[in-house]
Amino acid sequence: MIIDWQAFTPWSALAGGALIGLAASALWLLNGQIAGISGILGSLIRARPGRAWRTAFIIGLVVSPWLYGVLGMSVPGHIDAGHGLIVLAGLIVGIGTRYGSGCTSGHGVCGLSRLSPRSAIATLAFMAAGFATVAVIRHLVAPL
Repeated sequence: MIIDWQAFTPWSALAGGALIGLAASALWLLNGQIAGISGILGSLIRARPGRAWRTAFIIGLVVSPWLYGVLGMSVPGHIDAGHGLIVLAGLIVGIGTRYGSGCTSGHGVCGLSRLSPRSAIATLAFMAAGFATVAVIRHLVAPL
């Protein structure tokens, strides 16, 4: 992913973070649920109760970037990878979230805000794995 630093503003990042926090807080306060994407998607696949709100949540995640573009706003980033690599990366992340009992949104956003030590360790592990992956891809695999 390449970030377009010319289009990036701290205000859009701040607004995005505030909206994520507001949505996670609303889900917890109104529904008693943690906004962990992997948990919501996993529960949707296993057909547990609450299928309607989980479906709406996932549809909102998919439709929001499209709607953002329709409104004439550009996303300040570009993913420089093929569809196969993106699907493979998604599957690997999905497997990792199963072993980590949650994903970056569940641990990083909701868990850290609740001062959960388990979420702090999980978030640090996610970040370390991301740094290691980028280092290996850019410096060992890409030059080949």
